[in-house]
Amino acid sequence: MPSHDHHHHDDYDHGHGHGAGHEHDHSHDLEPALQSNLYKQINFEGIITLNEAEPRSGAAIVQKTWDERLNEQPTLESDADEQLLMHVPFAGSCKLYSILVRTSDSDSAPQTLKLFRNRDDMDFNLASDLKPTQKLTLPKSNDVTEIPLNRALWNGTTSINLFFEDNHSGGEEDVTRVSYLGFKGDFMALNREPVYVLYEAAANPRDHKLIQGLTNTNQSMPGQ
Repeated sequence: MPSHDHHHHDDYDHGHGHGAGHEHDHSHDLEPALQSNLYKQINFEGIITLNEAEPRSGAAIVQKTWDERLNEQPTLESDADEQLLMHVPFAGSCKLYSILVRTSDSDSAPQTLKLFRNRDDMDFNLASDLKPTQKLTLPKSNDVTEIPLNRALWNGTTSINLFFEDNHSGGEEDVTRVSYLGFKGDFMALNREPVYVLYEAAANPRDHKLIQGLTNTNQSMPGQ
């Protein structure tokens, strides 16, 4: 079952994909939302969107942070017809768990989403003809929806193509709109680069000395 973000304000949003067993201070709402979030591992410059009405609007909705997920702008809109095709590259190898998407409760919300793994040659003809790695049906909703993926199909993912094939209008509405897009999964950096670790500050040697010093005096850091 997909889990939904039913809350339109950030301070008390606990309903996003993690449920019981995660106790967090309300002022740190970003932290549970970012567990397994691949935001920092996306190559935003490499995002390509075909049939977008506004240049770089596809990249812009992926670049929205979790705090910005309910912002109405920027929004990705299709141009000539209802179809959109996005190529999203990652900075390394990922195992994808789920997709986070916010559309709308209107007929312009995309309905059929076909996903392709590690393809750099996609166009609309290929997207229509090839068997997708996985096919999803998206809901009409103003909430952010987390849609689980079949994890066995998404090992070693370095890029994903998203083909929004149609919308909920049944052919009556030429404009398809998407306002937020995110990904969850495990990330394995290439070239042994450091991986972002949740709850840990940026690698500052003084921080590590402080933590070491506290450990030596049998104290603990808050929240550890």
